[in-house]
Amino acid sequence: METSKTPAAGPNAIAGEERVWRAGRLDPMPIRTLPEAPPSVHLLGPTVFLVALGVGMGESYMWPRLVLVFGPEIRWLFLIGVTLQAVVMLEMARYAMATGESIFTGAARVFKPIMWFFFVTAILVYIWPGHLSAGAAAFEEITGIPWVVTACVALVLVGVLFSLARVIYNLLENVLALLIGLLVVGTAVIASLVGSWGDLATTITGMFNFGYFPSGAMNAEWFPIVVGAIAFAGPSGMQQMWYTLHLRDSGAGMGSHIPKLRGLRHAGEEEEMPNRGFMFDTSNPDEMRKWKGWRRWVTFDALLLFWGVTMLVTVSFTVLAQSAARANPDVKTLIEGGDRSAALSAMSDAFASAGGSVLGTAFFGFIALIGLNATLGLFDSFSRGQADMTYFFVKGAKRFKMSHLYAFFLWGVIIFGILILNFGPADGPEAVLDILAFLSTFAMGAYCVVLLLVNNKMLPKPIRPKWYQNGIIGFGAVFYLGMLFYSLIAFGVVVD
Repeated sequence: METSKTPAAGPNAIAGEERVWRAGRLDPMPIRTLPEAPPSVHLLGPTVFLVALGVGMGESYMWPRLVLVFGPEIRWLFLIGVTLQAVVMLEMARYAMATGESIFTGAARVFKPIMWFFFVTAILVYIWPGHLSAGAAAFEEITGIPWVVTACVALVLVGVLFSLARVIYNLLENVLALLIGLLVVGTAVIASLVGSWGDLATTITGMFNFGYFPSGAMNAEWFPIVVGAIAFAGPSGMQQMWYTLHLRDSGAGMGSHIPKLRGLRHAGEEEEMPNRGFMFDTSNPDEMRKWKGWRRWVTFDALLLFWGVTMLVTVSFTVLAQSAARANPDVKTLIEGGDRSAALSAMSDAFASAGGSVLGTAFFGFIALIGLNATLGLFDSFSRGQADMTYFFVKGAKRFKMSHLYAFFLWGVIIFGILILNFGPADGPEAVLDILAFLSTFAMGAYCVVLLLVNNKMLPKPIRPKWYQNGIIGFGAVFYLGMLFYSLIAFGVVVD
């Protein structure tokens, strides 16, 4: 290992004792062997969770709505947003694969209150079952079953599914891969039926129309929506942070030394969690060779599986939006008049124009599928993140297994969701909605700052980010926080 000149991180090798890597004020990380990286080209991996969380209402609703109002030229902002998210994903993976720890533990190594900020933010933002509404409402369009009933049943089924699973990660990876495959192929096929080559051409050229920003978007009504859409270009809020936990459970890098999270029924099979992660010997050329293999593996995930799939789905929905504008010439007026459902209704009509009511119904099926993806991904990720922080940083929590804490948060958010769906506003109290939206986007700027601190202070120098990687993450912090506060100062509103 290298010699560090900073008190924040450094090696400790005492004769007769285990070699460790010291980082921050938490327990030092013992030196272990880095496993061999799998082939770079692969089909499934932890990125499937980010795709499931990222390909949601931003790609299927928010961006098509902007295209319907401002034209496909505005899509260059989506390109900026999703590309930035891909780089963030790679930097999140850097710490998780090097240590086997989550980014939350990395934040605690820097300064524990930073981690607690994300713990509280997760509860404030993600306990509300509003993300279920669109999917359940779409299912009601198909079956006639009241959406509240569907949402409640779905909540219980998700809890039972995760509780019975032996290894939660393995189950979710396979289920989400199937659902995302259906979504990607299905939307691409429908877009090819209802759209034209001209729609595809303007969709693609719009991605490179850098600098275009319509004057009609510079107001209190639309600017926050544009900011929110950029933040929702891919996974938003804390979803990138939760990705580090999925990486760990997949056995990526030093995560191979950490036990996997099991369902409640199989909690007795769970191995004891170590108090800290591990580090490999960065002075060993063979270890560095394996590290470069892991970086190639996760880069393939980021560029093809994450960036590529997310881009393909949003291209399909943008083509559909342009087809919808032709089928419903008055849709722009309806959206500008405040009809939030006009975009979805117009795209359903575009589906129907290609094959009658059957395809019109299929559109709502895709929206329901997106809702299911988000439900599975969000509930698992929220419970996983809260359990991780509780287990390692709440006094007395280690009397329980990680699986027990996961089940506690999972069923807690399910029960709360059912109560809200039946007795309260599904999206949470209206008085705090702006605050929750603000926290979600603020968290994205904040985790960029945390990434810079963790990766540059807590990791050995040979595996720290390059200057240009730090530059992109720094740009992300300024981009998210700058646009958010500009919206607040200039227009008195936060993200819609």
